[in-house]
Amino acid sequence: MESISDEVFYGLLLALAGFLFSMFLTPIYTHFAYKYKFWKKQKQTTVDGKELPIMTKLHAHKFQRVFPTMAGLIGIVAVTAVTCIFNLDRGQTWLPLAGFLGGAVVGMIDDLINVFGSGKGAAGLRGPVKFFLISAVGLALGWFFTFKLGWTDILVPFVGDFQIGAVWVILIFAFAVVATSNAVNISDGLDGLSGGLAMMAYGAYGVIALFQGNIMLFGFCLTVVGWLLSYIWFNVPPARFMMGDTGSFALGAGLGVVSMMTNSFLLLPIIGLPFVVEAGSSLIQLFSKKVFHKKIFISAPLHHHLEALGWGEAKIVMRFWIVAGVCAILGVFIAATGGAI
Repeated sequence: MESISDEVFYGLLLALAGFLFSMFLTPIYTHFAYKYKFWKKQKQTTVDGKELPIMTKLHAHKFQRVFPTMAGLIGIVAVTAVTCIFNLDRGQTWLPLAGFLGGAVVGMIDDLINVFGSGKGAAGLRGPVKFFLISAVGLALGWFFTFKLGWTDILVPFVGDFQIGAVWVILIFAFAVVATSNAVNISDGLDGLSGGLAMMAYGAYGVIALFQGNIMLFGFCLTVVGWLLSYIWFNVPPARFMMGDTGSFALGAGLGVVSMMTNSFLLLPIIGLPFVVEAGSSLIQLFSKKVFHKKIFISAPLHHHLEALGWGEAKIVMRFWIVAGVCAILGVFIAATGGAI
C-alpha cells in the first residue's frame, strides 16, 4: 500500500507540474498569439469540397470576434519539459512523448498554413498529405515499438495474449496513431469538448498503467491531464483560444501510443468511445452523401448535428464529458477483469 501511495503521489506531482507550467505559459502564448495574429480561418468546405452552410451559420458568432488557434503549443512545451526533466525513460516515456511530438508537428504544419497562408489552399494541409504524414509517424514509432522494445503480441481481453508478428504489430500501431489523431481532431469543434474527452481517456490509461506497474507511463498520462486541466480553464465558453490541430493531433497520436504501450489497444474504442462516435458520424455522413446523395445527419460530426437540433454548446460538451467519464470507468473495469492489469 505504501508503494502504491508513493507512486500515486509521484503521478499527482507530475500532473500538478504540468498544470502549473501550462498556467505559467498561457499568458506568454496569448501575448504572442494576439501580437502576431494567430487567427483561425473558419472552415468553409467539407473534405469533398462541398460548402458548409449549416456549420458556418451555427458558428458565425464565434468568428465575429478574433481569437487565436495553436494553443496546443502550450501543452507541447509543458508536457515535453516536465517529461524530459522529471520522467524520461527509454522503455516507458520515450515513445509516447515521440508520438505526442510527432502528432504536434503534423498538426502545426496544418495550423501554420491555415493561419498565415493565403488563397485557396489556406484552409490547411490537404487531406491526403496530412494522412501520409501522420501515417509516417505511426509507422516509424511502430517500428521502434516492435524492434527496439520487443513487442510482438496483442492482448484480447478475457482471452489472452496473441503473438501476431512484427509486421502486424507495426500496422496496428500505425492504425492506432492515425485513427486516434484524426478522431480527436474531428472532435475539436466546440469549446472545451476535445480537451475534456482527452482528459478522461488519458486518466483511464494512466490508471491502467499504474496498476500494471508502468509508473513512468502513468506519470506521462497524468502530465497530459495536468495540461488539459489548464487548457479547459481557459477554453470553456467563451474560449480564449483554440487548441488547433497542433494540440488535437498531439493528443490523438500520444493516446494511440499509450494504448499500445499498455497492451490495451482493443480497449481504445471503449475508453475513447466519444471519439469513435464523432469520427464514425463523419465517415457515415461522407459515405451516405457519396453513395446515396443524401445526408444522415443535419451536420457532421455528431456534436454539430446536436447543435443544429437546438442543443446548447455547454449542454453538448458537458454530456459528452459525462459519457467519456463512464467509458473511462468501463474501460478500466474491463482492463482489471480482462487480464490487462
